[in-house]
Amino acid sequence: MYLVLLGPPGAGKGTQAKRLAERLALPHISTGDILRQNVKDGTDLGKQAKGIMDKGLLVPDDLVAKMLDERFNNPDIKKGFILDGYPRTLAQAKTLDDILSRKELAVDLVVYLNTSDEIIIKRLTGRLVCSKCGANFHVTNMPPRVKGVCDSCQGSLYQRSDDNETTVRKRLEVYKHEVASLIKYYTQAKKLRSLNADLDPGVVLGQIIELSAKA
Repeated sequence: MYLVLLGPPGAGKGTQAKRLAERLALPHISTGDILRQNVKDGTDLGKQAKGIMDKGLLVPDDLVAKMLDERFNNPDIKKGFILDGYPRTLAQAKTLDDILSRKELAVDLVVYLNTSDEIIIKRLTGRLVCSKCGANFHVTNMPPRVKGVCDSCQGSLYQRSDDNETTVRKRLEVYKHEVASLIKYYTQAKKLRSLNADLDPGVVLGQIIELSAKA
């Protein structure tokens, strides 16, 4: 099962991807994690990315695609994967298809976590991020075991400066503009299924598992 999770920021893609990976015994692949790992390991691609990030610039699509391509060479994806955080644009979706096609693989199912603006704002304005490993928590929905401390690496937690209502609304406007063509692309390919991600995360998880069983 090669599954892609789509949804606006705050839809719960990362949380659902981790839970799905455990339930379906498939690797959870996040472009953010791959990028951080390459930088940490000092790979050639990681060094290129770090040089770009140190200048305050976004890592270009072609560099992220190369990292994904390398990640897909690992034998743990032979039975499938849970991919979140990518693709974000139509161009990235086509790149993903090209990468998988060269490996004689293809996306089986794309689940869109449809989330209302008010729920997203509530989630993001309470989000906490680990300064060390990048793990996400929430002040009410998913608090850390120890206040201000990451459960995984004991790094300190902080709130991103852009996790405020005004900025979140602007990010949502940009996202909706970008995702329209992506939704159309996967709908035409008959791979897209949409779920109401305003519901309890456990309910949403069960629905995704049901969809994956039918795909």
